[in-house]
Amino acid sequence: MRRRTGAAAQEPSEVPDGRTGAAARESSEVPTGRTGAAARKPSGARTGRVSTAAREPLGVRQGSRRASAFLARRSLATHRRAWAAVIVATGAAAALVGAFAFVVGSLLVAAPPVQRYAGADAVVAADQKVSYTAKPWGSEPRTATAYLPERARLDRSVLAAVAGADGVAKAVADDSVPVSMGDGRPAVGRSWSSAVLTPYELAEGRAPRDATEVVLDGALAAGGHAPGERVVLRAGGAARTYTVSGIARTGAGGDAPPAVFFTEPRLTALAGHPGRIDAIGVVAEPGVSRDALRDAIGAVLPERSGVPGSDRGVRVLTGVERGEAEHVDALGGRGDQLALLGSIGGTVLMVALLVIASTLSQAIHQRSGELALLRAVGASPRQLRSAIGREAGRVSAAAALLGGIGAVPLGLAMRSLLTTDALPLPVPWWLPPAAALTGGLLVALLARPVAMLAARSITRLRPAAALGAATADEPSEPGRFRTVAGAVLAFAGISSAGVATTQSGQAAGAAASGAALSLVIAVALLGPRISRIVLGVLGRPLRRVGGVSGFLAERAASAHTRRLATAFTPIVLVVAFVCVQLASGPTMERASGHQASAALRADLVATGGGAGLPAGAARAVREAPGVTAATGVLRSAVVLADRQAGEPVLTRLPVLGVEARGLSGTLDPGVTAGDLDRLTGRDAVAVGADRAKSLDVGPGDRVALRLGDGTRVEPRVVAVYEHELGLGEFLFPREALAGHVSAARDQAVLIRTGGASGADPAAAVRRALAPYGGGVAVRAATGDDVAIAPPVSDGDNAVIVIGVGVIGGFALLAVVSTLALITVGRRGEFRLLRMVGTGRRQLRRMLVLETGLVTFAGLVIGTAVAAVPLTAFAVSVAGTTPYLPPVHYAVIAGAVALAAAAGTLVPGASAGGRFVLGRRAG
Repeated sequence: MRRRTGAAAQEPSEVPDGRTGAAARESSEVPTGRTGAAARKPSGARTGRVSTAAREPLGVRQGSRRASAFLARRSLATHRRAWAAVIVATGAAAALVGAFAFVVGSLLVAAPPVQRYAGADAVVAADQKVSYTAKPWGSEPRTATAYLPERARLDRSVLAAVAGADGVAKAVADDSVPVSMGDGRPAVGRSWSSAVLTPYELAEGRAPRDATEVVLDGALAAGGHAPGERVVLRAGGAARTYTVSGIARTGAGGDAPPAVFFTEPRLTALAGHPGRIDAIGVVAEPGVSRDALRDAIGAVLPERSGVPGSDRGVRVLTGVERGEAEHVDALGGRGDQLALLGSIGGTVLMVALLVIASTLSQAIHQRSGELALLRAVGASPRQLRSAIGREAGRVSAAAALLGGIGAVPLGLAMRSLLTTDALPLPVPWWLPPAAALTGGLLVALLARPVAMLAARSITRLRPAAALGAATADEPSEPGRFRTVAGAVLAFAGISSAGVATTQSGQAAGAAASGAALSLVIAVALLGPRISRIVLGVLGRPLRRVGGVSGFLAERAASAHTRRLATAFTPIVLVVAFVCVQLASGPTMERASGHQASAALRADLVATGGGAGLPAGAARAVREAPGVTAATGVLRSAVVLADRQAGEPVLTRLPVLGVEARGLSGTLDPGVTAGDLDRLTGRDAVAVGADRAKSLDVGPGDRVALRLGDGTRVEPRVVAVYEHELGLGEFLFPREALAGHVSAARDQAVLIRTGGASGADPAAAVRRALAPYGGGVAVRAATGDDVAIAPPVSDGDNAVIVIGVGVIGGFALLAVVSTLALITVGRRGEFRLLRMVGTGRRQLRRMLVLETGLVTFAGLVIGTAVAAVPLTAFAVSVAGTTPYLPPVHYAVIAGAVALAAAAGTLVPGASAGGRFVLGRRAG
């Protein structure tokens, strides 16, 4: 008597219209897909009441569907534990994809908040975008755009044109300067005439009348200031004492910095650019609509901003667009975040596809014996594929529902990490359902075809061959196509890593990321072959250490290399992805810090808090006793137009503005050609060695750049230096950048001392900076004071949390679900081992040893996969070896070990029930 298994064994008497096997062959009605003798009858032969030729095609299809539905329904009930693990993994994938869709959608509709210009009907400002058009190889011309990092200004003459436009009641020039209170609190200096743009109203006192009077924001006055009192402020030079003439308050402003209002002439003098203004605020006449105001102003505006050297257009901003004039780099930051999330999102899709394919394939593969038996007793390939597709469809529906629900809170958590005061991320009503639908649709669309593809090797067998396959061992080697594909991807990954060593910047990072992804997929495809290598290395030590349990673990792994490969593949994914993400930043940071420290010659540094230090601070420090050199450091950025693979690219590069006077005593960039003493004036620049090589420039050549405010310049190269990773790819004279930054304030003053023994240079420097008021600090200098990239910014932390925490957590969940699925599928194996006398402790120890084998193999292979692209990236970009803090790697290893234990030992205690950990053997 043949013993039936799976779904076929559960309903011995219930045979649907699409039934198979002997019952189907003896029936007078033969369903679609019948096999054996019944299948060999001519189509016109009569059997019983009606011939097959007389059957309507619709009835045939309906019978086949009923058979498939029956098999799917019974199989779902039989394999509910295995499908539960699949639901967890695919639901998590749907949640992750939906969360990324949530954040990307929120970023796409995000706009800077309107605070400072809440009382203005329109704002006129220079365009903050720059473009570059080039013709790629064999294609039409394309244009790349980027946002400028510094404020692009307008010529003051534009103010008169705007004021004369129809419907304009008032046009106000708006400038700002950073201000520091006597106690170090930061504020923004504005003219009293611009207070109407917020709007501020006097709550006490009166407006300022001369250069010695100010009006304080109510938030600043809360410290005890009142009209008539004196207040110390630092704005544009040494601290001065002003008289508080009034206190102003507003209901708008939100989280905007508090303001200090000067007279307009005094504010213009402090700003330092009398012929230019930041923006123009417009108050419309009553009854003038927004569109009419925009058209009227646009009609009188010039095409360009009028600033010499600048080709910026002029924009009229109304409604929510007004916030763009307040936070000039907010949209540039949004573009960077979108590009970064797009890159990570592509990885997320590939990881999700890999996890879904892996779990579904394992779930189907564990039923290969049952599917082969159904095929042997007469089930047609179409019926089996349809039944599996129906199962996967129902499972994917449940996973899509769970994942869609989970996408919303996960997306909100990711949004909270990325939102800033300058760019809060909104949550429109349509975004949560759209994100949930996106993640759910991915699972629904992928699950059914992946499951049907996974069962293809069984369903396409002939019935006689399927009967042998039902009892045969699993194949120990992957198929030819899988082997070839894996080898090609491995070669592509190694080649991409090699290409990364010849690139720099974004190109190197993209090549390294592509190498990591290709190698992970190659490991998944070549897993069975890699498993044999792993067992060849670890099999004998496993048997020696584990005794009987080690022998059982090694034999089980050797008999099921495909299962072993499926087990360690998600661990490889976790380790490779997380190591690449965690090591990239520390590698760059470490190399940058080493180069900056090597270049630093100063032993003290002075900083001025949020308001910075004016140019006069460095001059004052030079005159202090014991100071041999002092150099102010002004930070900015430039935009470089270049081509990558023929495509036009605009790259924003951070730069330093320094003073050549005393530079050799405080900073040594490692000059390889030229002379840094010539780094003076507005027509000079020093270039890093790698960038000079890529641009093919040297001392005496000119390089085309755009400064931070969009001004086109072509300075002459006066020197080439080697410490560009620490100091940036360009060094400018301070005076060349000062007129093209939002606020010409030094972020630091580097100080070299060499006074007589017993003197306290730091105390002398503090006395020299005392006139600059509170907030000034003097301390020992470190490489971080000049390093072009700060150690870790808030944005970097957000990216690390999203890239490592969210995706790494999802990959760990995939480890748990995959291993749990494998363990649940071994119930028969556990029962058999207990029945032949294997003890509980031996089985438990066998599971522990298998978990250790899988964990160790996954860690080693994942580390090797990560090392290839990381080494390529580190060599090409940093010229060093990759670096990952040991504590970080220990956390990765611990998390992987816990996930592997949770996926193996916990379900192992219940998968076999009393046969594994109970007292009875059956």
